[in-house]
Amino acid sequence: MNDWKKVLLKPNDSMEYAIKVLHEGGYRIALVSDEHRRLLGTVTDGDIRRALIKKLSMKSPVSHIMNSNPLTVDSKFKNSDILSIMSNQGLLHMPVVDKEGILFGLETLQGLVEKPVYDNPILLMAGGFGKRLYPLTEDTPKPLLKVGEKPILEMIIEQFISHGFHNFYISTHFKSEQIKDYFQNGEQYNISIKYVHEDFPLGTAGSLGLLPDNIPDLPIIVMNGDLVTNIDFKNLLDFHSDHDSKATMCVREYDYQVPYGVVEIDNYVITKIKEKPVHKFFVNAGIYVLNRNLIDNIDGKSYLDMTDFLCAGLSDNEVYAFPIHEYWLDIGQKDEYEKANREIKTMFQ
Repeated sequence: MNDWKKVLLKPNDSMEYAIKVLHEGGYRIALVSDEHRRLLGTVTDGDIRRALIKKLSMKSPVSHIMNSNPLTVDSKFKNSDILSIMSNQGLLHMPVVDKEGILFGLETLQGLVEKPVYDNPILLMAGGFGKRLYPLTEDTPKPLLKVGEKPILEMIIEQFISHGFHNFYISTHFKSEQIKDYFQNGEQYNISIKYVHEDFPLGTAGSLGLLPDNIPDLPIIVMNGDLVTNIDFKNLLDFHSDHDSKATMCVREYDYQVPYGVVEIDNYVITKIKEKPVHKFFVNAGIYVLNRNLIDNIDGKSYLDMTDFLCAGLSDNEVYAFPIHEYWLDIGQKDEYEKANREIKTMFQ
């Protein structure tokens, strides 16, 4: 998505200020929201002109002139679905909101039709043994196991391609030749694929040290090669940039229900009993964005997990969490692999 935050208005902003935002924003629309960024309405050039015809003052608040019932789409919609709706309705722009009505972004017809190109390097981790999926991985590396009609890793690559990415690196170890034979140099996808081979397992961050020195000085997206997700990678990069982050970790909410009544005790006295309480946590989702200079000190010879690598920077308040609400599944065990195959038609149709 674009820099939609520059066209935000408060309901008490004047019509005069709205005209300024419309002119400088360049999207031909402004978004009116409350202090929680809940969408209240939209303002377009047409709304301004209708207000002028009614002889409203330039000091009139935009709440008096806005469209308070604009058409919106849910943040889980695919770009192709949004484009279809906009085309059918003859719209040039579409506010994107979550289930609570909180603004998530703004899609424009031009932005959806003219796909951007991103030069950011993508490192996909595909060297694991997949022991928990044995015997499925006895002869096939886990990233090449099929979900639906395609290998997991191919689904990941095609999703990146759909968002405009083209510069890929794949970290390999176990049965690496099968992965190289399948994807080759990426020419069949009109992208570039290069390989970094781990002679022995280097962990989820160690292989970053094997990347060539001449990669672009742009944030690097690192992703485990056994994830099924429809996350919007453009939004992830925008988040990383907006927060001036050195490193961003995607996190996923995880609920754990204690299967018993939990008893709270103070000096032998029971003060409270909670029946099977649910605890909510955020867990590592296996997708990261790292600034280019962070990998300079990784030698590519030593084992290094991403969590240990990032913990070194946590004290600097420069590592941010990007909560994902989109579909996400770690294909680590057989039941998860079977679940992905059951859900593939509805989640990625």
